[in-house]
Amino acid sequence: MKKQLFLIGFLLVLAAEIVALIVFAVQTPDFSQDAVAVNEIVQSVTEDFNGMEGHKNTTGFDYVVIDTDGDILYKTKSGLSESVNAAIAHRDTVLDITLDGISVGKVIIFNEGAQMLQSQKQTAIIVFSVAVAVQGGICIAYSVYMHFTMIRPFRKLKGFAERVAGGNLDIPLEMDRQNLFGAFTESFDIMRSELKKARIAEAQAQQSKKELVAKLSHDIKTPIASVKAVSEVGLAVTDREKDKANYAQIIGKADQINALVTNLFSATLEELQQLTVTPANIESGKVKSMLENADYLHRATIPDISECLIYADSLRLQQVFDNIFANSYKYARTEIIVTAQKADNYIVIRIEDYGGGVSAEELPVLKEKFKRGSNAENTEGAGLGLFISDYFMKEMQGELKIENGEHGIKVTVKLLLSGKI
Repeated sequence: MKKQLFLIGFLLVLAAEIVALIVFAVQTPDFSQDAVAVNEIVQSVTEDFNGMEGHKNTTGFDYVVIDTDGDILYKTKSGLSESVNAAIAHRDTVLDITLDGISVGKVIIFNEGAQMLQSQKQTAIIVFSVAVAVQGGICIAYSVYMHFTMIRPFRKLKGFAERVAGGNLDIPLEMDRQNLFGAFTESFDIMRSELKKARIAEAQAQQSKKELVAKLSHDIKTPIASVKAVSEVGLAVTDREKDKANYAQIIGKADQINALVTNLFSATLEELQQLTVTPANIESGKVKSMLENADYLHRATIPDISECLIYADSLRLQQVFDNIFANSYKYARTEIIVTAQKADNYIVIRIEDYGGGVSAEELPVLKEKFKRGSNAENTEGAGLGLFISDYFMKEMQGELKIENGEHGIKVTVKLLLSGKI
């Protein structure tokens, strides 16, 4: 509807311009004089020629009366042609004044056609200027409309895609059904929701796999321990060298199997190494924008960051802040305090909620994989957000610290200043 109104308005103004241009183009200026008025002027001047000081203009036309020597005998106003040559150049009407058949002077009747033409030109310029201004205003209004309905939603969509590509599936995409991208944003947010469900299901599958490995490890270690114990007894009581060698080999293989099973407990997530971190010098002002993007529920007042350069990966740092705010949203559901200051070689950002915190025993394990606090019961999550965030901060030569503050969980993010590497 708004596009149609714009096109209609634009076409109407264009049509008005075309009509005005045609009218101005086909209009022929009329430089002719009123013959009746001209004759009246000549007759009245002829009658009063010998006493022009008492002459009166009764026609409304402007004219000048000169004698045969070119001296001015009468003129209706200043600024008129005062000679025959000037009158010819201005296209004025020049007529002789005769008395008794003898030319005694001339009357120069001012031609107003040039002034009328100039007035028409000025009117046309004003009309076209107003039309161009209206067109410009329509174009500017439509540009603003396009910015808010297409360009800005597209930029949000681009940023959202980067977050999803980076693994952040907690922050929903704001939807506005009034703009052209409304259906796309809704589809993208549905995709995010489905990807999040798939990620949670995958994490649960990984957790189940881990529990299965632990159970199988326990089940395997028990018979291996029995085999080793029996072999040690046999080695102790046998006198035959061949039997001793066989028992010793069995004990060695049992130890080897036991070591392999033990290694299963200390296995790390191989996929973690696929999350590349590429730090670079970025302006600290971008950090404020990242915090504002992460605080999509607007529960915090984001402070200004001292101007400097920091050493960080923009995408990964955004994920760190996203994870911190998402945890506060899910578990605390309160207002959030954010502070920022420069300390030594770092920009230190502290984020604290009013959720009351967790027990001292749970704090050390919050950054471990698949570990969650007791306040996370009945709340969806995989227990990987802080684990991955801690990994990112170490790769950026920064630090992620979690502790209980005065009101709740306090997360400190230390960003290394550029040039301090």
